[in-house]
Amino acid sequence: MTTRYALIGAGHRAQMYLDAIAGPHADVAELVALLDVNPARSEFHRDRVPAFADVLLAGPEQLEEVIREQQVDRVIVTSVDRLHAEHVVRSLEAGADVVVEKPLTIDAPSARAIQEAIDRTGRSVVVTFNYRYSPRNTALKQVIASGEIGEVVSVTFEWVLDTQHGADYFRRWHRDKTNSGGLFIHKAAHHFDLVNWWIADTPARVYARGGLRFYGADAAAQRGRAPLPGRGTHDGPHDPFELDLRSDERLEALYLKAEEHDGYQRDRSVFDAGITAEDNLTALVDYSRGAVLTYALNAHSPWEGYRVAVNGTAGRAELEVVERAEVIAQGGDGSGSSAHVDPSAVAVTTADAGARERGERLVVQTHFAPAREVEIPEGTGGHGGGDALLLRDVFVGPAQDELGRPSDHRDGLRAISVGICGNESLSSGLPVDVTEFLGLDLRRATDATSRLAGSAGLAGSSAPAGTAQALR
Repeated sequence: MTTRYALIGAGHRAQMYLDAIAGPHADVAELVALLDVNPARSEFHRDRVPAFADVLLAGPEQLEEVIREQQVDRVIVTSVDRLHAEHVVRSLEAGADVVVEKPLTIDAPSARAIQEAIDRTGRSVVVTFNYRYSPRNTALKQVIASGEIGEVVSVTFEWVLDTQHGADYFRRWHRDKTNSGGLFIHKAAHHFDLVNWWIADTPARVYARGGLRFYGADAAAQRGRAPLPGRGTHDGPHDPFELDLRSDERLEALYLKAEEHDGYQRDRSVFDAGITAEDNLTALVDYSRGAVLTYALNAHSPWEGYRVAVNGTAGRAELEVVERAEVIAQGGDGSGSSAHVDPSAVAVTTADAGARERGERLVVQTHFAPAREVEIPEGTGGHGGGDALLLRDVFVGPAQDELGRPSDHRDGLRAISVGICGNESLSSGLPVDVTEFLGLDLRRATDATSRLAGSAGLAGSSAPAGTAQALR
C-alpha cells in the first residue's frame, strides 16, 4: 500500500526526503503536495524530478486544505525550526501523521503543545535522528549495551564545527536564535539524542554557559577584524568566511534566484551585527539514574569532528572522529569561495594536508586489561550510510532493532530538553530542572535484568506500538 505524503518547507534539507520518495522508496511512498512560502523553492524540487510533475504546490496557510483534499497520510516537516510545532500540530489535527526533521521544536510551550496534540489525536510523530544509524555511533552503542564497561557513570562529549560548516549557521536564518533556538537546540539536539540513546537514560537537570565569542560584529571588532561585505555573493576576491551562492547551482536556485519572492538572504556576513546565536556552548547534565554528561560545542574550529569518552564501573570507551582535518582557503587569498559542505553528510575527498587525518577510532579498555580497538564497519552515503538506514525505517517501517534506533516524539522531546533548559540556564545563570521547566515527565522505564533490552528503550525510546504499521 502506498502512503501519500505532503512536505512543508522546501529548502535545502527537503531534498533527502524527496529523493527517497522518488527513488528507493517509490514503491511505498507518493508525494502529492509541496508547501512553502516561496514558490521558487517548491518549483525547483518539483521540476528537477520528473515523477513530481503533477505534485500540487501550495502555501503553508493551505496545509489543512491540502491534507483533506489530497488525502494526505503523512506530512514531512522540514520548515524553519520555530515553525515545526505549528506545522506538526496543524497536521495532526487535520488528520495526518508526521515525520519531522530535528529539532522537534525550540521551546517549552511548543513542546507541550505537540505532546497535547498527540494526546488529543492519537496520531504518531517520528523525529529523524540519522546519527543513531551511523556505524561508528552504533558501534559505541553496542559496546555500552553489552555491559563490557559496566554501568555508565559519566560521559564527556566535545563537538567541534569548523570554519566552513560552523560558519554557515551564522550566515543563514539560524543566526537569529528566535528562529532556531540557537546551536544548543538546532545542532546539539543530534548530540544530546546520541547520549540519551547511548546510555538509555533521560536528562534531569542542566547547567550551561556560553556565548557569541567569535562571530558577530562585536567579537570581530575586539579582534581588530575588518568588516566583510553584507553578503558573500559578489564579484572579485572573497574572504574565506564568505559564501558566494553562485558557486553551487542548488543554492543559487533555492535561495539567490528565489529572493524576489520573500527577500530571504542565505549568504549574510558572519561578522554582522544582530547575530544572537552562541558559537561556544558548554553544559553539565545530570541524568535520572545518576550519570553526568559534560558537553562542549565550538563553531569556529580549524577542524571538524568529535570526541566522546564513556566511563563505566568496569572500564572506559573512547570514540574519536575527524570528519574534516582542515579548512584551506582556496586561491590563497580566499578567492573562489565555494559552497559550504557538511563533512558528516557529504564525504570530503581532498587529501589531508597536515598531522591530523580524517578517520574514526573506537577504543575500549576494561580495568586491569590492555586497550583494544573496535572495528567500525564502513558505510556508504550520507552520514556513513546512516541516512539510507534511517530513510528505510521512515518510509518502509522499522524492523526489529535490538539497539532501538527508530525514534519517536518522546526521543525528540528528550533531545531538545537539554538545549531548552540549557538556554534557560544561560539566561538565569542557574541549574534548570528538566521536568519542572518543560512541564513534561520524559523519564523512561528500564529493565534491570537486561542492559540490551533497556538500551533499546522499552518505554518510549523507539517507535511506539502500532507505529511500524502506520509507517508502511
